[in-house]
Amino acid sequence: MFNEKIYRQRRERLREQIKSGIALFIGNEESPMNYHSNPYHFRQDSSFLYFFGLDSSSLVGIVAVDEGKDLIFGDDISVEDIIWMGEMPSLKERALQVGVNHTAPLKDLRDVLKKALKGGKKIHYCPPYRPETVLKISQLLGIHPEMVKDYSSEELIKAVVEQRSVKIPEEIEEMEKAHEVTYEMYLAAMKMAKPGRYERELAGQMEGICQAAGCYLAFPTILTINGQILHNHYHGNKLQEGRLLVVDSGAESSMHYASDITRTFPIGGKFTKKQKDIYSIVLSAQEAAIRAIKPGIPYKDVHLIAVRIITQGLKDLGLIKGNPEDAARAGAHALFFPHGLGHMIGLDVHDMENLGEDYVGYNHTVKRSEQFGLAYLRLAKKLQPYYVVTVEPGIYFIPALIDKWIAEKKFQEFIDYDRVNQYRDFGGVRIEDDVLVTETGYKILGKSIPKAISDVEDSTAKA
Repeated sequence: MFNEKIYRQRRERLREQIKSGIALFIGNEESPMNYHSNPYHFRQDSSFLYFFGLDSSSLVGIVAVDEGKDLIFGDDISVEDIIWMGEMPSLKERALQVGVNHTAPLKDLRDVLKKALKGGKKIHYCPPYRPETVLKISQLLGIHPEMVKDYSSEELIKAVVEQRSVKIPEEIEEMEKAHEVTYEMYLAAMKMAKPGRYERELAGQMEGICQAAGCYLAFPTILTINGQILHNHYHGNKLQEGRLLVVDSGAESSMHYASDITRTFPIGGKFTKKQKDIYSIVLSAQEAAIRAIKPGIPYKDVHLIAVRIITQGLKDLGLIKGNPEDAARAGAHALFFPHGLGHMIGLDVHDMENLGEDYVGYNHTVKRSEQFGLAYLRLAKKLQPYYVVTVEPGIYFIPALIDKWIAEKKFQEFIDYDRVNQYRDFGGVRIEDDVLVTETGYKILGKSIPKAISDVEDSTAKA
């Protein structure tokens, strides 16, 4: 965990932001795979981690704004717990490590909240994403489970987003640690990308490197020869010469800060002419988007820079026709690039997305587009110093989407469908890096994982 002063400062800042009431942060519980004593790997709630820092289950933190007081509710472990899980410092000792002087048993939480409600205080909480947390809030506050999310506090959501969006040096250092591991994961995968292997062999090697470094995956690895499926977690295909492999993966540091990198490389070590053409467009779009990053620029504008480069590149290949600016403005490019350029990243790989994407990526100055493709942009608002964002343009050939648009006679003035059909079995290309917004520009986090064509071919050709 960080120095206790960091957690104190975060909670003090929260008091200034929400002004009155109680901010309630419910930590996560163990989640059983198939019976109580066989749980999934525990992952603490990120906002609880951010403000209270303790990485264990069955804890609740409150920031009592009016009293200037912080409390952690939980229970010390029993002898039976020690037999199975080993000893642990007392709750009081752990709380002091994050600058909290007051602790209480979990059984006291309901009475504390009831007293606050009777005194006219508002209980602020963030929208829960786990069913057990929904039920816990329902029981604590007397709200019907179906209404729990509706009563979450917009004031607290905005305060948390404002704080967590701006990364301090200690957080950036943690993300750099995650990238060091991710670098090793990718070098190993590139060397293994040989015909005859199975996707699962590469995915397993990457996860093994991650765990051996004391980390966990930040999200389930996407590793597939079917790169046209954006979130493809199936790893059962055999690698075939001439196919592209899209790998989207990242480590999470021991303090749960994420990395998120995508590379696309040719199985066997050599791009075909067609693959090289598409890859070059995506790489040009990514590099131009990264160069555009600086404080004050709306991320939607950075996205549109990538869109224009992709649209022009596809026109040069004869896949798009007419005026490329008009095609991009109309949304014809979304047949090939149907997602947004990137998202915030930090304690969550899609940072704070559980709080509501519109709170994280949008504000009163920029609203979500209704245009297909552009509507999926997770981050559109102006960038600020010490945001960390992903930059991940792509080009995909999705047969079902191609067929749908052909049947609808959509954008026939801009898309040469006869030419597009020659790419139906192409798959996809995506290239992604994590970028820190600095005071004057940008910094790409982590060691440089090969992405130039010559470097990619060299890395994947090695035995």
